[in-house]
Amino acid sequence: MREETADRGRKRTIRLLFLAGTGLLLFFTFFSQTLLSFTLPKATAEEAASGSLAFALEGSGTVQPVSVASLANPAGWKVRDILVREGDRVKQGQTLITYDASAAEQELADETALLAKMKLELESAQDRYIQLAREGDPFQIRGAKRDIDAQKLDLATQERKLGGLRKKLDDERMLTAPYDGTITALHAVEGSASGGEPDAVMAGSGQGFRFELAVDAALASDLGVAVGQRIDVDVAAPGQPPRTVQGTVAELADTGPRADVSSGASGEAPAAIPQKRLRIRLADPGLKGGEQAHLRLEKRSGEEGWIVSGDAVHRDRDGDYVYRIEEQRGALGNIYIARKVPLKDSRSNGTETMIQSDAIYEHDLIIQASSEPLQDGDRVRLQ
Repeated sequence: MREETADRGRKRTIRLLFLAGTGLLLFFTFFSQTLLSFTLPKATAEEAASGSLAFALEGSGTVQPVSVASLANPAGWKVRDILVREGDRVKQGQTLITYDASAAEQELADETALLAKMKLELESAQDRYIQLAREGDPFQIRGAKRDIDAQKLDLATQERKLGGLRKKLDDERMLTAPYDGTITALHAVEGSASGGEPDAVMAGSGQGFRFELAVDAALASDLGVAVGQRIDVDVAAPGQPPRTVQGTVAELADTGPRADVSSGASGEAPAAIPQKRLRIRLADPGLKGGEQAHLRLEKRSGEEGWIVSGDAVHRDRDGDYVYRIEEQRGALGNIYIARKVPLKDSRSNGTETMIQSDAIYEHDLIIQASSEPLQDGDRVRLQ
């Protein structure tokens, strides 16, 4: 009886051990894939969607007059009267500032008196010549004639000098507007001479206004921006709602490239992206200068392809490529493998990239980012 009881106990123990071993085997069998997945690189993926690429250019700038004049009095005279204020609209030839020209006026008066004296001396020389001509001394007559000729030359020189002084006085005793426009700055101070800065700055209204911004050369080409193109620009003055003003592309010129810091790997110089200066001319009678201009251009690409995020596209010496998720189904769970797919072509708008490949189909998952660098055939854990 005791032997039977002991035998049953041993068998029960064996069954329990067997069941426990079987359970552990099943646990490690069914959960080994899960445990392994924690060691795999994490990857985020997106579905490849067919479509065209949207290009957009957005930028802002300050409206500036095409023509700006810095007006100064080169004589450096003291300011007598300021006849305009900042913001005033002025006409061509309008007097803006008058100057104290008393020193120049005194000089002109002195030189005029000198001219009168020279005329009197010439008359005296002529009288002497007449007197000598009566006496008949040829040597004295020739000497008197030479004196008259020399005094006439001095007289002509003095008259030219007076003409220059009068012109200088007329030109510099007042500051006038060279064309129609608006006074944008006044540095002149009544009773003081110029302090190094122009006495007045004015913007011409007849030549219109402009603003400019730098754009990527490739983006300008994708958008089809060309000189002479009409573009709507939103313009807003301080304290006023924006309004739409029609502009014209006046210039699209090459400038220095910008450095793409995001493209440079560790220790490598960033890529240089060609730039262009986009200058837009605005012709609107309501503009004064200083307003903020905002530009937005949009255009979709003519061809279509697979649209993915820009981070999904990689490049090596063989060209551009992406990683496509290959899903392998199994009894113990699905396995995700990264497959390298070379691209025929790729085109980016800065945030999205349109790719061309015969190995990608609708709803294929393209790896956007991974926690570790990948190689073709690596298993990954999808997030």
